[in-house]
Amino acid sequence: QVQLVESGGGSVEAGGSLRLSCAVSGYTTGRCAMSWHRQVPGLEREFVSSIGSGGSTNYADSVKGRFTVARDNAKNTMYLQMNSLKPEDTAMYYCNLICPPLSYWGQGTQVTVSA
Repeated sequence: QVQLVESGGGSVEAGGSLRLSCAVSGYTTGRCAMSWHRQVPGLEREFVSSIGSGGSTNYADSVKGRFTVARDNAKNTMYLQMNSLKPEDTAMYYCNLICPPLSYWGQGTQVTVSA
């Protein structure tokens, strides 16, 4: 059974930092793309960042220069370093494992940024 478990969320003040982790079990992630998404209640889930199997990265414009995605294939884990956090970054953050045609989601970790 494939499981994705996010961790590292919490409450911080604006300007602070958090590091999210997404640990995958039951599947070898080395050949898969992985991504982070976030969702605020009442709104659609939005893309934050992705990292390909070869390490190529993409970011939403809203987080460029502040967030950094990384992965450790040996640990089947993806990370999201979030710096200079803003109140508008407040959301539930989800990780996604994409190995077409399969796609798996974690349960999310809450990030709350106060002004």
